[in-house]
Amino acid sequence: MINIAIDGPAGAGKSTIAKAISRELGIIYLDTGAMYRAVALKAIRSGIDTGDQPAVESMVEDIDIRIEYKDNEQRIFLDGTDVTGMIRTPEVSVGASDVAVIPAVRKKMVELQRSIAKNNDVVMDGRDIGTFVLPDASYKFFLTASLDERARRRFNEITANGMTGVSLEDVKKDIAYRDNNDSSRSFAPLSKAPDALEIDTTGISPEEVVRIIMDTIKNRKTVGAAK
Repeated sequence: MINIAIDGPAGAGKSTIAKAISRELGIIYLDTGAMYRAVALKAIRSGIDTGDQPAVESMVEDIDIRIEYKDNEQRIFLDGTDVTGMIRTPEVSVGASDVAVIPAVRKKMVELQRSIAKNNDVVMDGRDIGTFVLPDASYKFFLTASLDERARRRFNEITANGMTGVSLEDVKKDIAYRDNNDSSRSFAPLSKAPDALEIDTTGISPEEVVRIIMDTIKNRKTVGAAK
């Protein structure tokens, strides 16, 4: 079984690269961030403050999140409804970072993630895949990029999806907030696994990042740092 972990902060290119690697290798791609976004979406729809830990913990006890694949694309279902196209708003992004610090939420999501990885060859991206979710993953990568670069990428993604009323500065503030939240949480924080290959993607095309990762996998190179 091949499990590939790709970690890093928001906007570092994890999802784009993970999807490309899954296509190259013909294995499943699991977007773990979508799962936390689904939790945040349910809280928002339920009128629950995503920072209200007791309320979120109570809500998540009977939440139903399922992952399905259609035409090789991941679809996420929340309580039986496909919400794949509803979880990429800035409000949900911030909410996802809030709920992700709650241990009860992470434990529930990690159970599902590990179950999928146990039964499938998978490339999984997130914040703590190589350190906590899949500590024994076959390959581990940690993607980084400057804050300005990550904000620009996320802003372009948002506008390309037709969302308006959001400025580049707003996106930059949201990412900085998520960076602090993800890195400072007490339970399974964002961090680079000691045996992960770090790749700074600032100014590097997605194709070049994919090449570095594929070369590492094919040649089973010793990890270190790629700049």
